[in-house]
Amino acid sequence: MRVLVDADACPVKAEALRVAERHGAEIHYVANGGLRPVDHPLARMVYVPEGPDEADKWIADRAGPADVVVTADIPLAAKCVAAGAQVLNHTGEPFTPANIGQKLATRDLMADLRAADPFRQGGGKGFSKADRSRFLDALDRALRTARRGG
Repeated sequence: MRVLVDADACPVKAEALRVAERHGAEIHYVANGGLRPVDHPLARMVYVPEGPDEADKWIADRAGPADVVVTADIPLAAKCVAAGAQVLNHTGEPFTPANIGQKLATRDLMADLRAADPFRQGGGKGFSKADRSRFLDALDRALRTARRGG
């Protein structure tokens, strides 16, 4: 059982380590670089080569039923869900076989809308304490599920 974190822009790296430690799970922070090493016996820093989606490829190639993946990247989430992993975004929202198709379709629609209106600004909301709390609870549940074998 391990936690694989798409760490380049993840705002809950420290929280993920706390929960992983409580469960005795290894945690792999995967990034192109620029992350400070984490000095913890359960933490592994994985630096992938520069290039588009290299961290995503590393995670997707290794994710399986005993793993929990933390990512906001929906195509990566889809690959990990297909591999049987528990997948969460940084607000604790799960990606599942039941919702990943809709998430991908919405992502593609939004990309098309943004391309049609290059002057459109913003649209995202800030990351709150409530989001952080939901993530902690969701990661704890996901690790318990992964421990039971999915």
